[in-house]
Amino acid sequence: MKTNKYIKSGLALMFVALFSITSCSDFLDHPLENEIIAEETDYSQSENMILLLYGAYGELYDLQWETFPTIAVRGDDVTPAGDQEALIETDLFRYDRNFWIYNSSWLNLYTDILHWNGAMEEIRKYQEAGATASTAEQYIAEIKVMKSFQLLLLARLWGTILIPEISQPTALFDVELSNFDEVMTYISTQMDQAIPLLPNVHPNQRSDIRGGVTRATALAIKAQANLEMKNWQGVADATSQIISSNQFALESDYYELFKIPGKLNRENVFEFQYSDFGNATGTVLSYNFSFFGPSSWTPAVAGASNGWGFWAPTPKYIKFMLDRNERTRLETTVIFTPDGIAEIRSDPNYSNLPTWISNVTPDGDVFNNHPRYNFMSGKHYLPSNQLTPGRFTYGTNKNMTVIRYSEILLMHAEALVNGANSPSLSATEAVNLVRNRAGLGSVSTVTLDTVLDEKFAEFGMEWGIRFYDLMRYDRGSELNFGGRNFQPAIHKYYPYPLIQVDILPQLSGDTPQG
Repeated sequence: MKTNKYIKSGLALMFVALFSITSCSDFLDHPLENEIIAEETDYSQSENMILLLYGAYGELYDLQWETFPTIAVRGDDVTPAGDQEALIETDLFRYDRNFWIYNSSWLNLYTDILHWNGAMEEIRKYQEAGATASTAEQYIAEIKVMKSFQLLLLARLWGTILIPEISQPTALFDVELSNFDEVMTYISTQMDQAIPLLPNVHPNQRSDIRGGVTRATALAIKAQANLEMKNWQGVADATSQIISSNQFALESDYYELFKIPGKLNRENVFEFQYSDFGNATGTVLSYNFSFFGPSSWTPAVAGASNGWGFWAPTPKYIKFMLDRNERTRLETTVIFTPDGIAEIRSDPNYSNLPTWISNVTPDGDVFNNHPRYNFMSGKHYLPSNQLTPGRFTYGTNKNMTVIRYSEILLMHAEALVNGANSPSLSATEAVNLVRNRAGLGSVSTVTLDTVLDEKFAEFGMEWGIRFYDLMRYDRGSELNFGGRNFQPAIHKYYPYPLIQVDILPQLSGDTPQG
C-alpha cells in the first residue's frame, strides 16, 4: 500500500529529523534564538539544510485542537457539542475578547509564522555558505506556502492583521496592520513567487517529501486568496492551471476518502500527514482527533477509545441534504445517534427517513445516545477497524484533509459564474463532475446559487468553507437559525484577543478589522 511506503520512508525520516533539529540546535523549541543557532550551526554542511524544512512541516502539522474549530465553527453546517463554553458562545455569535480560545488560536498561528520566518532566515544562511541555490529557493518557497496558508486563516478570522517578515517577536510590535484585501494581495504575490520554484507533480509523487507542498498547493492558496478579493479571473487562471495539469482527480469512494485509504489520495491537493508507523506501540505522530470523536459508542473493535464529542452537524445541514436526495455525502459527513434520528423524524416533513439512515456506520461502529449531541462528524471519523492493531486512541493514523480537488473545481465554477473565462472546464462541467461523484444527476445550467449549494453539500464540517462563502456574498442572514442573530458589522470577524490588545499597540483604538 503506497501510504505504508510513505510512512516507512518520508515521515519516518522527517520524524527523525525533527528530533535531530531539537538535539543539535533547539530550533523547534527556541526558533527565535538566532544568535544561538548561528553559534552552533555549521552552515557549510548543506546536507543539514533539509532539517529546517522538516521542522517547518512539523510546525504545520502540529495544529492545536482549538485552532480548527475557531476557524470552522461559525457556519450553518456545524455546531460545537462539547462543554467548551467559548465554542458554544462563538457558534451563537456572542464573542468575548477574554475567551481563551481566541488568544490560543492567535498564538498558535503566529507562533508558526515566526518559526517559518526563522527557518527561511536559516536556509538563506546555508545558501550564502554554498548550498545549491535551487534547492534552497525551493525550500523557502514551500515555507512561503505554509505561511501564506496561515495568513489566510488569520485574515478570515480577524480581518485586519499583522504580517511579520522576521522571526523575532519584536516583528509583531514593529509591523503595521494590513487590511483584509492587503493580506490577500500579499498572499497572491507570495504564491506567484513560489509557484515556479515548486515541484510540478502531485504531492504523492514527490520523491523527497512525499505528500509535501507542490505547485498546485500554491495555486490553490492563490485561488483562495483571489476568491476572497473577488478577482474572478485570477481564481479561474489559478484553478485552470491545476485542472489542466491532469495531476488530480475526484476519488470515486467519497466515504473512504476521509479515512486511511484516502491518505495521499489523488484528490488531495493539501493534507496534514500523521502516522503511527504501522506499529502497535512506540512513536506516533497524530492530530488530536479525539476532539471529534464520540463520547459514547460501541466500536466494532473492542477497546477503541471514546472521543470528546465536540463537533456535530446541524439539523439544518442534514435536512438540506435530505431535500437534495443525497446519500453518498450525507452518509459520509453525518453520523447519527438514535436520538438524532428521532430528532429529524420529529419534523413532519422528514418523518419518513431513508432506511439506510442508522446509528451503525458501514464499518459496524455503533454510535450511542449522549446528552450533549445527537450527531457526530463523519469526515473526522476513523472506523475502529482501521486502527493499527494495538492502537486504541480515536483517529490515530488518520490524516487531516485541507484542500481537495473538488474545491478547486467548485472555486473554478464560482469564478466563471461571476464572469471569468477559462479554456479548461465550463462552470457546468465542473459542477457536474462533483455532483456525479456524489451520485447526483447532471444539471444543464449553473448559477451562483447552484455553486454555493454544491459547496455547502460537498464541504460540510470542513474548514469553515460555508461561513466564508456566505460572508463573501453578504448572506449572513442564512446563519440566523436556532435563535442565532448574526449581524455582519460585528460578527464577520472575531474581536482581537484582549491579552493581545494589551500587548500590541496596533490592535488598540478604533481601527476597523474589516
